[in-house]
Amino acid sequence: QVRLVESGGGSVQAGGSLQLSCLASGYTTNNRCTMAWFRRAPGKEREGVAGFHRDGSATYADSVTGRFTISGDNANNTLYLQMNVLEPEATGIYYCAARHACSEDSLSVGSYAHWGQGTQVTVSA
Repeated sequence: QVRLVESGGGSVQAGGSLQLSCLASGYTTNNRCTMAWFRRAPGKEREGVAGFHRDGSATYADSVTGRFTISGDNANNTLYLQMNVLEPEATGIYYCAARHACSEDSLSVGSYAHWGQGTQVTVSA
């Protein structure tokens, strides 16, 4: 059974930084494809932020490219999201997700089978 637990959310002023972590269990080398971070801003649908692929490559939403960095530590089964130069528009609940199939768009909500409970990020102007 795959379990994902996020941490690292909090409140920060615009221009600041935060690092999110996602500890995964049950998501083994044999069945993994992509892990990703999604965000649900107030009043909006959940959207993809960044995906980390099993070959070590990454995919980013246009809105975060150049400011956010996704990375993974296989030894500790942890996914990270380093967020720099944060803007108020980044406010929302951030979710860690994992999937087994690699064929679909890596930032597609529907392609992920496993989700964490989320961690709140609040960026004030």
